[in-house]
Amino acid sequence: MALTFNALLDDAGVAPAEVRLLRHQTQAGAGRTPYSLWRDDRAGFLTYQSLQTAQNRPRLAGSYWASFVVTPAVATLFVGLYEVSLIGDAPDDLVDPLRHKLATEGGARPLDLYAQRSIAALEDLVGRVTIDWGAGTRSWIQRAGSQSKPIVELSRSFQEEAFPGYVRFLGNLSTLEALPKGWIAALSAARGVYLLTCPRTREQYVGSATGESGFFGRWLTYAGDGHGGNVGLKSRDPSDYQVSILEVSGSSATVEEIIGAEQLWKAKLQSREMGLNRN
Repeated sequence: MALTFNALLDDAGVAPAEVRLLRHQTQAGAGRTPYSLWRDDRAGFLTYQSLQTAQNRPRLAGSYWASFVVTPAVATLFVGLYEVSLIGDAPDDLVDPLRHKLATEGGARPLDLYAQRSIAALEDLVGRVTIDWGAGTRSWIQRAGSQSKPIVELSRSFQEEAFPGYVRFLGNLSTLEALPKGWIAALSAARGVYLLTCPRTREQYVGSATGESGFFGRWLTYAGDGHGGNVGLKSRDPSDYQVSILEVSGSSATVEEIIGAEQLWKAKLQSREMGLNRN
């Protein structure tokens, strides 16, 4: 018989009927995610979760919230069990840590603010339990008492996904700052030739990272202004380019050598004739 999340609640002395299951996720390409917020800023995640629209009040009514986040591998990871109570209206000056905007800006109103107290009985399982949420992924709030969620993985400890390697890395500009710290360190330490691909037009742009901040620092300039100073990219609307690495240069490579490799890749991919390069 499969182990279920409700069995964990029962062992902790918490009645599943009193628990609401919350599965936090954002759309692909949305940048920072509830998962990365929880991973990097636990206090910020609790602030984010404490803000809920008043229209969800009936669905959230319960003594406890069991919180889950969707990982990059699209797994549903348990991140905490909380005893909750409604405080009242959210203050107008409270900042949503996920959007980096005032919580009341550009969203549904009114907003409720909840108090949350972590339940110690399940704290040792935080980041270790993955469940099968089932087919109803749009229903992000569910009643535990009527949902027997099977546990599909119980790990020894929370582990971030390992860096896939430079050649296997794929990302988007919008998600760069949400990457694991280890990945950011690896991408900042390496220089070489990279590829940008426009998701709308499928056009390619070949560039080189020659500075001290490596690939990551160079890509951040595109995320910041949409063009990174390049003529071909300035002539078009900004895009959430896919980023990848074509070649990693050795630590002793000169700037001239890296630019020479960049020119060769432009010729190989014909990114001047059929892409976004202009030189």
